[in-house]
Amino acid sequence: MAVNDPIGDMIARIRNAQMRSKSKVSMPGSKQRERVLEVLKTEGFIRGYASVAHAGGRSELELKYFDGEPVIREIERISKPGRRVYVAVRNLPRINNGLGVAILSTPKGVMADHEAREANVGGEIICTVF
Repeated sequence: MAVNDPIGDMIARIRNAQMRSKSKVSMPGSKQRERVLEVLKTEGFIRGYASVAHAGGRSELELKYFDGEPVIREIERISKPGRRVYVAVRNLPRINNGLGVAILSTPKGVMADHEAREANVGGEIICTVF
């Protein structure tokens, strides 16, 4: 089955797995998804992920919980295929007063909002997490 929005599909899988208190999520792999997962791992929202090459290019994501509650309280897709949202570096949003992260696709790669401020680049807001 073809997926029109792979990042939106990944976010929905993460939300659904957390509602069921699953420890792992399996999804089709792609470079864009891996870049977003790398930012989530760096920021401490997930335990880790692994690409399984022999399983048709799938990714295994290990979710993170603290005291039985998921670390990711809310994850929201901002830029969608029907409506792209671009932002300049001076207009980058602060998510939950700096406790959350906006994940951006910039000319220098996929990065968190605070990294984009340091690199002085803007881009497309993929999603927000807190």
